[in-house]
Amino acid sequence: MPSVSPALIAVVGPVEPPMLAAWVRHYRWLGVERFLLAFHFPDHVPDTRRHQLQAAARELGIIPTGTSVGPWHEHTNTRLRDTLRHRAGPGWHLLADADEFQQYPAPLAEVIAQAEKSGRHLVGGLMLDRVAASGRLTDWRPEGGLDLAFPLGGHLTHRLLHGDPRKIVLARHDVAVASGNHRAPGHRPDTDRICAVHHFKWRSGVLDDLRRRVRHFASGTWEERTPAVRDEASRLLTHVGRNGGAINISDPRFAFRRVSLDRMPFDWPAEARGIFTSWRPYTRIGQY
Repeated sequence: MPSVSPALIAVVGPVEPPMLAAWVRHYRWLGVERFLLAFHFPDHVPDTRRHQLQAAARELGIIPTGTSVGPWHEHTNTRLRDTLRHRAGPGWHLLADADEFQQYPAPLAEVIAQAEKSGRHLVGGLMLDRVAASGRLTDWRPEGGLDLAFPLGGHLTHRLLHGDPRKIVLARHDVAVASGNHRAPGHRPDTDRICAVHHFKWRSGVLDDLRRRVRHFASGTWEERTPAVRDEASRLLTHVGRNGGAINISDPRFAFRRVSLDRMPFDWPAEARGIFTSWRPYTRIGQY
């Protein structure tokens, strides 16, 4: 087995300091020892919030590799992420956004060893969107933990937003990964060993972020390569507008049920394999 744990690579935006702390604790619990983080803050984020988050990182024993301020172009994350990967050097890299908590069926060292044994240089994951029991986008209080605040997990990203739910969660340093960590051209993960990526995006403040994203991409203030990201944001905003400001947790398409970071969802391998292998990009005429 590899003797060194993977380096965690992440570009972090203006998340709440308690969320950053929970995220770091989670990955340390998984065995991650090395964190390479870059902060990027859009212009609207106050200086006080930036300083609070940077101070929170230092309190966690992490010195950010870099901090930048400015428009959040579609290519911003990819460029910053690749700079971090270059700095991390040889070995395996764990790729995660600050609202993504990965869950594996075995210790990381075993997962990596299995991938190497099978001749694969990456491991895939599938997003499992976490929401509050009411479906409302609520504040999160760290005292109770994420599982208590957002007990339901389902498939919102691709079944409502028509976004790509697939993730590359682990990749060797020489594997190029596409924007958003959704795929690695020329490589295919083992679809029988897909990890769960618990996605804690749907909380208080995200609607303002999505409205800002739509406005800035539509005006050209932020550069986009395709309208896909803007369209996904618009679909979520339309959905909650039709449902009294909440996500409709009773819609059977989303398959929301109680899940936990402590144990893999029931029948996850078959569920994840089916979605991972059948997902196709959504077209504007509504066909796959």
